Amino acid sequence: MRKTTLLLLVSLVMTAHWTMGQRRKKNNTPPEVSTVEAPPKLIVGIVVDQMRYDYLTRFWNHYGEGGFKRMATQGFNCKNNHFNYAPTSTGPGHASVYTGATPSSHGIIGNNWFDKQTDKDIYCASDENYETVGTNSEGGRMSPRNLLTTTLPDQLRLHTQMRGKTIAVALKDRGAVLPGGHTANAAYWFEGGNTGKWITSTYYMDKLPDWVTTFNASGTIKEYKKDWNTLKDIDLYVESGTDNNTYEGLFETESSPSFPHSTPNLLSKTEDFEIIKYTPYGNSLTTDFAIAALENEGLGIDDITDFLAISYSSTDYIGHKFGVNSKEIQDTYIRLDMDLERLLNTLDAKVGKGSYTLFLTADHGAINVPSYLKDVKIPAGYLDYGEIKEEFTKFVEYRFGTTDIIKSISNYQVFLDHKVISNLDMDLDDVQEEIAAELLRYDDMDKVFTGYQMWQNDYTHGIPYILQNGWHQKRSGDVLFVPKPAHISYGSTGSTHGSPMIYDTHVPLLFYGNGIKKGETVSRTEIPDIAPTIAIMLGVAYPNGTTGKPIVEVLD
Repeated sequence: MRKTTLLLLVSLVMTAHWTMGQRRKKNNTPPEVSTVEAPPKLIVGIVVDQMRYDYLTRFWNHYGEGGFKRMATQGFNCKNNHFNYAPTSTGPGHASVYTGATPSSHGIIGNNWFDKQTDKDIYCASDENYETVGTNSEGGRMSPRNLLTTTLPDQLRLHTQMRGKTIAVALKDRGAVLPGGHTANAAYWFEGGNTGKWITSTYYMDKLPDWVTTFNASGTIKEYKKDWNTLKDIDLYVESGTDNNTYEGLFETESSPSFPHSTPNLLSKTEDFEIIKYTPYGNSLTTDFAIAALENEGLGIDDITDFLAISYSSTDYIGHKFGVNSKEIQDTYIRLDMDLERLLNTLDAKVGKGSYTLFLTADHGAINVPSYLKDVKIPAGYLDYGEIKEEFTKFVEYRFGTTDIIKSISNYQVFLDHKVISNLDMDLDDVQEEIAAELLRYDDMDKVFTGYQMWQNDYTHGIPYILQNGWHQKRSGDVLFVPKPAHISYGSTGSTHGSPMIYDTHVPLLFYGNGIKKGETVSRTEIPDIAPTIAIMLGVAYPNGTTGKPIVEVLD
């Protein structure tokens, strides 16, 4: 009996032990290991020159499903994206997108600016140490030497021990040179005039690759020398103003700015290729060349991430000529949408869906034509710089006894001669303040700040914040002035940009592809946030002047 009881107890213990072991085995099953998506094989950065945010919404119903809409609905849309500095122009815009910084750090304070060291005006991408590759002109004497910091493509090249490629493409030289940064394998831009070729600089190479030479000789460029009519029935373009008005510029020989545009130089196959830039065909040509670069440079074909930077420049040329409310602008964006769809389809086929990451933004916005705004009773106007200069010169001569204290007026800034001021035994900050007070008296001026204020204060919002981000201690001027809203120094036709006003700062920002969430935000984002967002997604170091921060909502 005792033996039977003992056997029963041993059996129960063993059964309990086996059951608990089975439970432990079941409960201790290793958790499912999540797989990390492979990094993108290619990053594609797209800058649309002079694209206001509302071009995305205003022409939405005319866009197809495969361009802007695909990026906005399948990617991430930052609806409240702004430049946080001025001047809002092409050189600083491209530099800021790719460096994650503002002109106060990267040093590109304008397309052109007065250089205080040489007392000469300089161009943001010019470099006489290099020669043109592709033609015998001066158009290729360019490099990124004026850019003081690294770019996102630079950091990617460093991260991959220079094995990842960077190719930059734009009609404008500065739209290719600055995004590519200091280490780009190549930057190409389009020389118009009577040449009509894609060129580069000896900074990058000594001769054009065979594929570029072949492209230049293929006849593709000449095919875009053709008349320009609307893609759709013009009566459907109800989102824009009238076709024939006094707010738009004219092509040569035209008596009105109306469609179709068929000037002799548009139709000529042998001269004036510059005119292609002023038609939507400039964007199509850029797409053609970018796709040729993608294919011939072998971008995105292996696991080492490459970079393709594309800037669409014709949108800016057309905006300057015809204005933001023109039928020409609407037609240009409808056609650009088709080019973007073509580019995305090529990326799908050549690199693979889910194997690339893309962002799209602009280098600045633009103002509506002030003469039109005035006609619809919105406060607007034009600065008469001749009159302002005459009155200002009289003041300087009377107050200081000489005009030698003024070196230059450039990019809405006054540059003073510090040596002359010192020799006159005057305090620089006092002179700055007196000149600022004088400029503020003028009817068309809205705000004026001094270099001393920029140096001493840390602004966090509003116009002074934007100006301070654009002010470089070594390169910028002594007095900064801001005209009234919708008041510009420009002709009476066409649109322009450059101010700290919201019509120049509000631009689109779309992210799409590998590592990007599907969604949108109306929280404020800023242009310098783009580079650190992509950098943290890739796991590479930020560009070394970065002041922006990652947009965490974007990242998957």
